[in-house]
Amino acid sequence: MKNEKDLSPMNGYMMALLAFLLLVGGVFMLMRMPILGIPAIVAALIIIPGFVLVNPNSSRVLLLFGKYVGTIKKNGLFWANPLYTKKKISLRASNFDSERLKVNDKLGNPVMISTILVWRVTDTYKAAFDVDDYQNFVRVQTDAAVRKLASMYPYDNFADEGLDEDITLRSSLNEVSEALEKELQERLAMAGIEVLEARIGYLAYAQEIANAMLKRQQATAIVAARHKIVEGAVSMVEMALAELNKKDVVELDEERKAAMVSNLMVVLCSDKDASPIVNAGTLNH
Repeated sequence: MKNEKDLSPMNGYMMALLAFLLLVGGVFMLMRMPILGIPAIVAALIIIPGFVLVNPNSSRVLLLFGKYVGTIKKNGLFWANPLYTKKKISLRASNFDSERLKVNDKLGNPVMISTILVWRVTDTYKAAFDVDDYQNFVRVQTDAAVRKLASMYPYDNFADEGLDEDITLRSSLNEVSEALEKELQERLAMAGIEVLEARIGYLAYAQEIANAMLKRQQATAIVAARHKIVEGAVSMVEMALAELNKKDVVELDEERKAAMVSNLMVVLCSDKDASPIVNAGTLNH
């Protein structure tokens, strides 16, 4: 496999001056000495197709009858063999926002995902000759990499599935982006393309399970909140009983302690304001 060859052609301004002098001189001599004027004009016409203009962050790949000669990456006006075939390849950074793909995550749940890729050509030989169309190659390989990435990680962690993944598509964006960038760099290296940045642009459950998964996430959040509330309520009940016993405010037997604990847990764990009933009699009535 060949690699890129940097080519330094002739200065185009000097050749432009030469072509101008040959053309003007040929026209002038054509009226007096046609034998010298015609070759001068023909030479000028042969020189003109050899001019190559290279803009900033652009390049020209040169071929001679199907053989790779080299690549011009310097900016400016140059002159090369008029028989060279000149192919333009941009060296600028390009953005690619992929379409939203429906893929299955590690758990088999359908998700919609897309990626944003920033890339540029670093090896013009590979981009021009090792792949058929390097821009289409980027699009196809990006879609393939996103599908593979989505199948490696779950969308999110759920306790009822016994899943304890450190990396998920939803919460580990940095780690997922690094994995995506590495995967794309391996795939696009054969086309002489450098991946500057790759990250998830869109991520959501597919429409057919979005409502169910939303309810599932809400239920998980409610259970976690209830667990925290109960944990705090138990601590408060323990503290209340300990303070009452320590200060001898009232002496409670086991039955009354159980009733007090039950009432306090109801008040502390209820999701609505409690409406207490005041007992104006004795403890037994």
